[in-house]
Amino acid sequence: MAAIRMAYVGGGSTRAVGTVASFIHQGDDFAGSEIVLIDLPGSRLDLVKTLAEKMAKARGLDMTFTTTTDRRAGLAGVDAVLSSFRPGGFEARVLDEQIPLKHGVIGQETQGPGGFFMAMRSVNVMMGVEADLAAVAPNAKVFNYTNPVNLVAQAWTTHSDIPLVALCEGPIVYPRELMRDLGYVYDDVDAKMVGLNHASWAFEQSYQGEDAMPILRREWEARKDDPSQDADLLRRLRIATTFDAIPSHYFQYYYCEDEVVAELRAKGTTRAQDILSWTPGYWEHYEEQAQSDDPQLDPDRSRGGIHELELAIDVMDAVFNDKNEIHPVNVPNKGGMLPGFAEDIVVEIYGRCNKDWIDPLPAPPLSRDVRGLVEALAEYQALAGKVAWEGDWKAGIRALAANPLVRTIEKAETIYTELAAAHRAHLPERLVPPSVR
Repeated sequence: MAAIRMAYVGGGSTRAVGTVASFIHQGDDFAGSEIVLIDLPGSRLDLVKTLAEKMAKARGLDMTFTTTTDRRAGLAGVDAVLSSFRPGGFEARVLDEQIPLKHGVIGQETQGPGGFFMAMRSVNVMMGVEADLAAVAPNAKVFNYTNPVNLVAQAWTTHSDIPLVALCEGPIVYPRELMRDLGYVYDDVDAKMVGLNHASWAFEQSYQGEDAMPILRREWEARKDDPSQDADLLRRLRIATTFDAIPSHYFQYYYCEDEVVAELRAKGTTRAQDILSWTPGYWEHYEEQAQSDDPQLDPDRSRGGIHELELAIDVMDAVFNDKNEIHPVNVPNKGGMLPGFAEDIVVEIYGRCNKDWIDPLPAPPLSRDVRGLVEALAEYQALAGKVAWEGDWKAGIRALAANPLVRTIEKAETIYTELAAAHRAHLPERLVPPSVR
């Protein structure tokens, strides 16, 4: 089994505890490894380290955990980097959600203007990570979970030769969650999805070995006129039956845009405000468990659950232990494996993962009735990635106007300026209009 030095950028976050639990769950595959937890001063690095050490010791695992707030020192000589951080914290996400909504545009962490500015902040940090790695660990491999994972990956892979894969459990969970929410058995669902991250479609979907679409059509007919049904579930079900394929959860922001905007405006709090209200409870739970010799994480009291970022650990295991496994990945469309998309576009596709890195596997083309929107999002993705790494605020407005949730120049200019002003502490000066510097 591979003994690696792995740096976790974001290792003092609420998400970090469940992530180290994932490493420990697969600890036998990484015997002798060192995990370097890196985060900003004031984060909970020491608490995460204590929990990690106790969980590993209780399971008899040979793993070492260290902490640092000096990113370059922590990255020195690493074999792998796990990236999962949030510049500006959830407080910044609140602004990403509230400001666009004020102008009738969906505010969201990965979609629309909110996702755009999350990418601008995230890539600004990732450029520093890339420079550090080039100086102290040029042979490292990066496993990215920092959102929006597709925009971060697009920016990195078109500007750096250091290998990076972006990861998301979406293709694994979206079909299963839809069937589960309809009352079916989660683990009896089998599906494959491709496209872009948070914009993928199933090209196969079965339940207990049979085509799932007839089931979904029956469920739609039975539920569509029932006012007691959950609106989110009905939207996903309607999209699936309209296009004859299970969609990413996020397509409701496009195909049911007016309904979602009205729902978000009627809600008293944003998603980020809800998470902020839960955060003290997460830390309280972690503090309690840190007193135990064998910490046990409660999935209802842990951010993201007890095995967070598990796909990243699976892919890391496949690469460093040369397991030649197939996993859903976000990588450049090398060889045009997803027809209809340029080779430099980061696509969500299945990839073969082994010691030689990750090779995307051939996928069927998206059907024409859904491909247009995904193609538009791919072009926006390319623009946003370029702006984040090298562009200026004028190019940023053009990229934002290309986003299907924004569309008009007026909205792009107004929302860009307000969000740039709100986030200027986390942005390079080139992305901030002179009027709000």
